[in-house]
Amino acid sequence: MKVESISRQSLWSAWNKRLKALRNVPPVLRMVWDSGRAVVAADAALRLLLALIPLAMLYVSRWIIGAVDRHVHGSGPLVAWFWWMVALDFALAAIGALLSRTVDYCDALLADKFTLYISVRIMEHASSLDLASYEDPSFYDKMERARVQATDRLGMIQATGRVLQQVMTTVTLAVGILLYSPWLLLVLVACVVPAFLGESHFAFLGYTLAFEQTPVRRQLDYLRALGSSKESAKELKLFGLRSFLTGEYTNLSRDIYRQNVSLAKRRLWGVAGLSLLSTLGYYGCYAWVVYETVAGGLRVQDLIFLAGAIAGASSNIQQVFSTLSSIADQALFLTDLIDFFATQPTVRSKPGALPAPRLIRSGFEFRKVTFVYPGTSHVVLKDLNFRLEPSERIALIGENGQGKTTIVKLLTRLYDPSDGQILLDGIDLREYDLDSLCRQIAVIFQDFVRYDLTAAQNIAVGQIEEKQNGARIEGAARKSLAHGVVARLPLAYGQMLGRRFEGGVDLSGGEWQKLALARAYLRDAQVLVLDEPTASLDARSEHEVFQRFAELTEGKMALLISHRFSTVRMADRILVLADGSIAEEGNHSKLVAQGGLYSEMFELQASRYR
Repeated sequence: MKVESISRQSLWSAWNKRLKALRNVPPVLRMVWDSGRAVVAADAALRLLLALIPLAMLYVSRWIIGAVDRHVHGSGPLVAWFWWMVALDFALAAIGALLSRTVDYCDALLADKFTLYISVRIMEHASSLDLASYEDPSFYDKMERARVQATDRLGMIQATGRVLQQVMTTVTLAVGILLYSPWLLLVLVACVVPAFLGESHFAFLGYTLAFEQTPVRRQLDYLRALGSSKESAKELKLFGLRSFLTGEYTNLSRDIYRQNVSLAKRRLWGVAGLSLLSTLGYYGCYAWVVYETVAGGLRVQDLIFLAGAIAGASSNIQQVFSTLSSIADQALFLTDLIDFFATQPTVRSKPGALPAPRLIRSGFEFRKVTFVYPGTSHVVLKDLNFRLEPSERIALIGENGQGKTTIVKLLTRLYDPSDGQILLDGIDLREYDLDSLCRQIAVIFQDFVRYDLTAAQNIAVGQIEEKQNGARIEGAARKSLAHGVVARLPLAYGQMLGRRFEGGVDLSGGEWQKLALARAYLRDAQVLVLDEPTASLDARSEHEVFQRFAELTEGKMALLISHRFSTVRMADRILVLADGSIAEEGNHSKLVAQGGLYSEMFELQASRYR
């Protein structure tokens, strides 16, 4: 990360990027408006009222001082409504305080509403994106920045409201100053601009540095999670990795610290001098007003009014520039949030897509399917041809990396083929509505998710619409042999699982897998896909599961992926994959008799039990 080279960028280049980034503000303000329209409208109205209070108080104070001055110098008694003006001054101060508190209340409400709104939108959009997006490290960096920006940009939202208030206050005070001398206002503005430009330049450098540090910070998050997670605790102790992980974390953290301190020092010295210029401008104007009053050019009440107006205008001009600078700087950080929402999935339903058939008649056909994962050149599948017919059970076997799980991903349209077609009842999968297609397929991957939810919810995620249907959930658990696991838990189906939350109970790998299988059975889809369905089960549990397998797949299409020949031998047809193509095809007996690749793998596995 080259902070020094970044700092030598031209000021114009920095401003150009910041001005372009301002295009991010309207879409975000639209999100703010959508998150809480009534609160936004109330906040804006209150801020406009609050902006008028300073000028009103100065005018009333000017009148009071003038009345007192005339009375002291014998020009006459106090006017009858003098004390009413004093009361008005107090009332304005009280109203200002109440309005300020109410604005803070609205800001707090809006912060909560916006955080909820934007977090839900990020979750919804992330879940709609392609699986390929999640396999791209640069996407993770963008999504991480978008996630952080969703909440960290609350300051920009509040700053937008403040700048409206500050501009209104500045305009009203400026009008008062202009009536006396336009030059005073010009000097105030001219002395603030350099400090504003300096702050803006260093803020831009801060954004650039933060942007470049994102991958490192993500690595820090990973090291922190790795060093404190239950999953890694055993190996950390056994392999003595504590010093290694803490050392890596410390080194990366120190690099970031040095970069941040270097930039902070340069910002301190660079902006300090320009800030003095702003202070000089204010006191120069103040001294001129005092001189004019002493010389007889201004009355005492005019001195009071102008001194207050100059102080208020100077402060607000600086705040306006500072707030605008903050908005421009934070708009830079919004780039990834806007880009994230602009990212669209390539695998999606076409307009007017067909609903998936409620009764599949001719099944699936892979026709000359070739597939290469995005961003790679390795051909995983090449000119693959096979059919999966109704009520047929097919097993896929082969060494790791031969494309077994890739076939499942293509069947479920997590990806589209690089070449060739996948047909369902003779129609290309891309012609079907994606959600409708997914409802017809139940899939349990080998790396299934262990949800830190209740046992019932862990099963219900297979068909979330049935989350309140206890009878169906229990029925699915009985089919997968998970009911016995759940029945032993203290709270049965209401038991929180996992160790993330208090009172949670963890399960063994085999017990978790039975719950995952229950999800597939709850879905009651036409196609059942099981990727290593018994990998974590002991021999007895595996035997019990497959005793019921024929019954559970009755009338369904089933696709099995397994390295256990005790599992695949009960399939109607076995496809042996090698080099991205089907090397052998047939039932267990036929393939063993052929003496080919299947027979060789079967003998290797069988020899372990002899």
